[in-house]
Amino acid sequence: MRKINKIKLFINDNEKSKIVAKDLELELKKYDFKIVSRNYDLAISIGGDGSFLRMVKDTKFNEDIYYIGINSGTLGFLQEIDIDKCADFVKRLNSDNYKIEEIGIQESKVITEDEVVLFDSLNEIVVRDMDFNTMKLDVYVDNELLENFTGDGLLISTSTGSTAYNMSFGGSIIYNTLKTLSITPIAPLNNRIYRSLVNSVIVPSDKIISLVPKDNKNVFFMIDGVNKKIENVIKIETKISKKSIKCLRMNDFHFIKVVNDKLLEKEK
Repeated sequence: MRKINKIKLFINDNEKSKIVAKDLELELKKYDFKIVSRNYDLAISIGGDGSFLRMVKDTKFNEDIYYIGINSGTLGFLQEIDIDKCADFVKRLNSDNYKIEEIGIQESKVITEDEVVLFDSLNEIVVRDMDFNTMKLDVYVDNELLENFTGDGLLISTSTGSTAYNMSFGGSIIYNTLKTLSITPIAPLNNRIYRSLVNSVIVPSDKIISLVPKDNKNVFFMIDGVNKKIENVIKIETKISKKSIKCLRMNDFHFIKVVNDKLLEKEK
């Protein structure tokens, strides 16, 4: 592990996050950490899960730095540190009392009649008809037909994203360090005429998922919560990238405990 000295803060634009950031800066300076805007070792987001996603995107999914989040939002599944634990976090950071987890990145390619559009995501992509009509997609895994899907759309999530939007559609929760993709249907049609899978299909990291739109080829995408419309789509390919990001964790971090705390534990 590299020694952490220079830190950049990515602060959500609300009063609570700004106050947390000021207190955190004071704690970091006590231990001679440097707050910088470039050439940093550690990126810290202060806000909710959206802040963490924006930070990773803004830093272009940088493999050479560490990432961590401080939760000044609501649920904060990606934001490991609670705001009342900031002082303890800095103390542990100073004594190298942490571990590093490598998290998979999703890499997608949209092939249209005119161009090829590339984008990365940490959580998921959602594929729907641009006008939110019923969508028909031929779904392939490594060029092998999985299904002729008919329904509202498909959500393809990483393991990290399995506890986000994916879960709202009944998708499986997947351990966050597993580098998989999960194909989760959104309101699939399954009757005498249309036969679509109603469960998630989990695909390992060495497979490529291809989606071929039928009929209407104008597609609405949601990429980690950011909406994008692309016309005349011929094919969508998505897979786990060969690169990954490094998330800094406290030594007592455990994904199963996070699932219990965030999703099941009653608020006291």
